[in-house]
Amino acid sequence: MSDRGVLLVNLGSPASPAPGDVRRFLREFLMDGRVLDLPWLVRLAVVELAILPRRTGASASAYREIWTPEGSPLVVSGGRLAAAVERGAGLPVELGMRYQEPSIGGAIGRLVGRGVRQVLVVPLFPHYAMSSYETAVERVREVALRRAPAIRFEFVPPYYDYPRYIEALVASAEEPMRAGFDHLLFSFHGLPERHLRRSDPTGSHCLRRADCCEVPSVAHGTCYRHQCLRTVRAFVAAAGVAEGKTSVAFQSRMGKDPWLQPSTECELERLARGGVRRLLVLCPAFVADCLETIEEIGVRGRERFLAAGGGEFIRVPCLNEHPLWIRAVVGMVERFMAGGRLQAAEVNSSS
Repeated sequence: MSDRGVLLVNLGSPASPAPGDVRRFLREFLMDGRVLDLPWLVRLAVVELAILPRRTGASASAYREIWTPEGSPLVVSGGRLAAAVERGAGLPVELGMRYQEPSIGGAIGRLVGRGVRQVLVVPLFPHYAMSSYETAVERVREVALRRAPAIRFEFVPPYYDYPRYIEALVASAEEPMRAGFDHLLFSFHGLPERHLRRSDPTGSHCLRRADCCEVPSVAHGTCYRHQCLRTVRAFVAAAGVAEGKTSVAFQSRMGKDPWLQPSTECELERLARGGVRRLLVLCPAFVADCLETIEEIGVRGRERFLAAGGGEFIRVPCLNEHPLWIRAVVGMVERFMAGGRLQAAEVNSSS
């Protein structure tokens, strides 16, 4: 019997849409220094005095709109994905969330209880960002050092152009694309520009020139924007989308500091005013539907597009438990089972 297992890691969700649970989730999320990268005392003041009083009620209302009888869509989908990957790979798989439950610590404990001594960690974030991929990986390392120091952990690198991931993305959008569309908008989660600069190991490449994402650099290994654009390029090539029928935007902006541009809100209005009658919106940075895809894009994004004069608005669901996405994750696990280390170039060029 193998002593290997898999840990899937995602961001997390409130325990319920009740304001108290939402407030606890937002507090834990926003007090993470990789999310709100301010000095601790400043961060505490901003979160407790400015953000939570204003956002808790609105966020609770939004969560109520997307909540299912089984619970949070993100957690429910993650659990189903874990079960499917376990069946496909034939070894223990657990789901852990960076914030709230099911916790990373609990997931590691369950793997240890199942006899696992080597763990492949699959962050459910295709692109590198300090506020998603990095914080999840560092949390696993922190918990593992404290609770399972004898266990060996290996981490799947960002898989933004992993062919099986791209194949699953294309398949998820195949039906609405086949029906015809005027434009395909790729909406990625936004980041403050300073996060890209802080993640740049050279300290002199990211956002230093307009075409920085096209100029070869070691910085691309941790550059969220470059990796997002690589996903779009790979999708367009695989799906055969005609030139001029796509654009890229970044959603979920918070605060007044410069964020990646253009914003999804502005892009939706621009497309509507430009005469787009049938718009498809794909959110490749999210592998599971959640508040940002169902409510922010599917509800508020649709309303903004229609109010600006747009026609039909189609949100392409996230990968969730799509068979090809399950196959993609199982493919990562099979490389792990084969005994070789998973390097970024290996994942990003495998088929």
